[in-house]
Amino acid sequence: MPPSFFIIIFLSLVVLFAAFFMVKQQTAAIIERFGKFQSIRHSGLQIKIPLIDRVAGRLSLKIQQLDVIVETKTLDDVFVRLKVSVQYKVIRDKVYDAFYKLDYPHDQITSYVFDVVRAEVPKMKLDDVFVKKDDIALAVKAELNDAMSDYGFDIIKTLVTDIDPDAQVKAAMNRINASEREKIAAQFEGDAQRILIVEKAKAEAESKRLQGQGIADQRREIARGLEESVEVLNKVGINSQEASALIVVTQHYDTLQSIGEETNSNLILLPNSPQAGSNMLNDMVASFTASNQIGEAMKQQSKKKKE
Repeated sequence: MPPSFFIIIFLSLVVLFAAFFMVKQQTAAIIERFGKFQSIRHSGLQIKIPLIDRVAGRLSLKIQQLDVIVETKTLDDVFVRLKVSVQYKVIRDKVYDAFYKLDYPHDQITSYVFDVVRAEVPKMKLDDVFVKKDDIALAVKAELNDAMSDYGFDIIKTLVTDIDPDAQVKAAMNRINASEREKIAAQFEGDAQRILIVEKAKAEAESKRLQGQGIADQRREIARGLEESVEVLNKVGINSQEASALIVVTQHYDTLQSIGEETNSNLILLPNSPQAGSNMLNDMVASFTASNQIGEAMKQQSKKKKE
């Protein structure tokens, strides 16, 4: 066989293999014939005419994501950077539009995101931007759907994934937040101290009430004991004045004995003599007598005035 035969066989095999091509899953291949659009082929083994048809390009039908960072100003004159994530895909029935109508779809989507964000954010204060970020995302999605559907793109979802104010603004916001929390903490501490003061006052008042009640009970029992002592002494022939003197002297010496038992006591009683108890009793009796006489005189004068 001549060598030309093998060359023809080889070229035939090359042409035959060139007629077959593979398209991956979730991918669309655009076929052109002599530079003109011919057809769109989807996943699987496909055939084209060698040397006449060619694969002009391939488009992924998967959901893709484009992150766009936009810097703009809020209503209260704060510069802020927003990161908008756009999830989109090529519409299966509009692969032709997606391939031939736009050279750089990413740039087109980015331009629309910039336009919408810079139209919406300046209407809001910084705090509202954080609260209404979903409204911004919905506005971007609505605008992109209207614009990109004609080019064969479907906007699945838009998300405002980051809001980054200027560093000085963030520091000021943190200081404001810290001040508010310190204010609340101070209020709680003040309430706690006020409760402690009130409860302490109540406890002291209750303590004084009980202390006064105890003193009153103590004096009542002392008086009852003195009364019983006088009655016992009266039964053995000692009159009330003598009994009172005896009781006063006895208590006087009991007091001296108690003081003497304290080794570290520095108390000095002046004057201190055996007649001290008797003198004390005489002074008390004289004082009571004088008080009674004054009271009787005042009663007599009051009766005379009434008459």
